Amino acid sequence: MRAMVFEKPGAPLVLKELPEPVPEEGQIRIRVTACAVCRTDLHVADGDLTQPKLPLIPGHEIIGVVDALGPGAAGFAVGDRVGVPWLGHTCGTCVYCRRGQENLCEAAEFTGYTRDGGFADYTVADAHYCFPIPDTYSDEAAAPLMCAGLIGYRSYRMAGDGKRLGLYGFGAAAHIIAQVAVHQGREVYAFTKAGDEKGQDFARSLGAVWAGSSEDIPPEILDAAIIFAPVGALVPAALKAVDKGGAVICAGIHMSNIPAFPYADLWEERRIQSVANLTRQDGVEFLKIAPEAMVKTSTHPYPLERANEALDDLRAGRFEGAAVLRMDL
Repeated sequence: MRAMVFEKPGAPLVLKELPEPVPEEGQIRIRVTACAVCRTDLHVADGDLTQPKLPLIPGHEIIGVVDALGPGAAGFAVGDRVGVPWLGHTCGTCVYCRRGQENLCEAAEFTGYTRDGGFADYTVADAHYCFPIPDTYSDEAAAPLMCAGLIGYRSYRMAGDGKRLGLYGFGAAAHIIAQVAVHQGREVYAFTKAGDEKGQDFARSLGAVWAGSSEDIPPEILDAAIIFAPVGALVPAALKAVDKGGAVICAGIHMSNIPAFPYADLWEERRIQSVANLTRQDGVEFLKIAPEAMVKTSTHPYPLERANEALDDLRAGRFEGAAVLRMDL
């Protein structure tokens, strides 16, 4: 099979011919049809996340078709279309797993980080951590739902039920969760880099009532804000924009350092909370809500061998929405 392989931080991925993987106990083998390119993949490639399996096949927003079952694999049959997310396996026995926080599992494994992912023609995955994909989505359209959608949804739940929601960094995750928020009757305020009029227009096209620079104070005080951009300086900015009792949710797996800020900006029961990984229940809930909200993903397809170009374009912010590697191009 073809695979784009990560060998060391800062170096381009390398196109290689590798043996097709063999599914082990409880695993399914998947013929990959599409795999979205996530900012987490960029953090791995750039060395911001420091403990990847090496060599590594990245990619954790995988859509494909089951083509083989390992011993004891259950829940899917050959020919089923499935999605594979970031959370690839948990122990089920640690204190976090036992209290329903499998996203914090001490022995968790992660697709495209500690186990090989979907920048390849085939991958294997633990059947219990895969999802059936709604028929309303093509493979390309469904791929960003597997992380941008799932992490966006978990962040959205943590933000609470307030009416006015700020989204800082209007990329793959924000463009998905904005549609869910609008569908549920909330007001979305979108924050982009200064001068990014194209991104602001994109946000307004998806129902945002206001879009502006992350340096701006919105016209209405926010009930909550979600920060998708990996920029620590946005935390104090968002605190200034949220109301008493409001939440600032940090959705990224990596963020630059948060600068000092006055305690007065946090006072009055404002809170800052990070989001770590996802749970399988997040996936079940979100994949039910997404079709109901008629969520549409904005995607930009690349052939597998152009994965480095997709990463570069993501790094430079050359598109709105999500890059998707398609194996048929």
